[in-house]
Amino acid sequence: MKYIRNESTDPAYNLAFEEWVLETLRDDDYVLLWRNDHAIIVGRNQNTAAEINARYVEDQGIRVIRRETGGGAVYHDLGNLNFSIISDAQELKELDFALFTLPVMEALKELGIEATLSGRNDMTIDDKKFSGIAQRMSKGRVLNHGTILFDTDLTVLGASLNPKKEKIQSKGVRSVAARVTNIRPYMKEEADILTFRDLLLEAMFKRQGGVEERILTTEELEQIQKLRDEKYATKEWNYGRSPAAQIQNYKYFPGTGGLEVRAVVENNVLKEVYFFGDFFAPERKEVLEELLADIDFQPSAVLAALKGIDITRYLGKIEKEDLLDLLFEERREE
Repeated sequence: MKYIRNESTDPAYNLAFEEWVLETLRDDDYVLLWRNDHAIIVGRNQNTAAEINARYVEDQGIRVIRRETGGGAVYHDLGNLNFSIISDAQELKELDFALFTLPVMEALKELGIEATLSGRNDMTIDDKKFSGIAQRMSKGRVLNHGTILFDTDLTVLGASLNPKKEKIQSKGVRSVAARVTNIRPYMKEEADILTFRDLLLEAMFKRQGGVEERILTTEELEQIQKLRDEKYATKEWNYGRSPAAQIQNYKYFPGTGGLEVRAVVENNVLKEVYFFGDFFAPERKEVLEELLADIDFQPSAVLAALKGIDITRYLGKIEKEDLLDLLFEERREE
């Protein structure tokens, strides 16, 4: 088993790095420990629009990247450590989370973290989730990777994921909210996340007598960068696999009347939008509906399309912020 160091915090690059190792290096087992700056990583089979609180994510500058493995959406920040174990699948025919996560669980135990593999693909401590694990096979190799919430901002995690259930009725897979925790308070000794990374790495390689590193060449790093630019940094990959989603929200505005918004979002594009209600307005609402069709499903794109437009002429006495609230409705408080 060898370790490949990756100090990047760019989520698109890091997922490209991981895929490149899986698909290219076949001579040994490999371990990666890496961090992403603020990002939501959605599962390969998910509807991106259905997984994120789009308005909050854009306001906070959180990047949204799709990974190649299945499972649910997860939030990453610099307080979260990701692990990847890439090895031969041997005779394995089905995904086996317990088998390939065991080295991480044993290493955590060395550091005082009594982790339990819970359900299908979670690691927990005191019945609280601190790690979600995903896995895939490719050409006789298996990638097993997961998060380790060490010192993540759990407030941002909660706000950026799982929008209101009423917001989007989608054919895509939805994540289920779970109780989560950081593991820093459970450590035997105080440590920051980089120290924790080094301690975890040392524990994982303890039986091997020490860490052995594989240094990538300039040419290999260029291949990773190319994969990052052409796949993981593209809108087509991160949003384009999303199926159509339906939005239907309603709010009553005193003195104006009720306004209902119905919309269809496909590949993160606002394909169609319709307004209904008992409001009074001097201009035809259809003009506004046509103006907002076929734009990116992002608050900034909606505001850009409405620049210089007085929406009260079409929807009665409501503000642009009210319209954004209906299109990108805030998540429900748990």
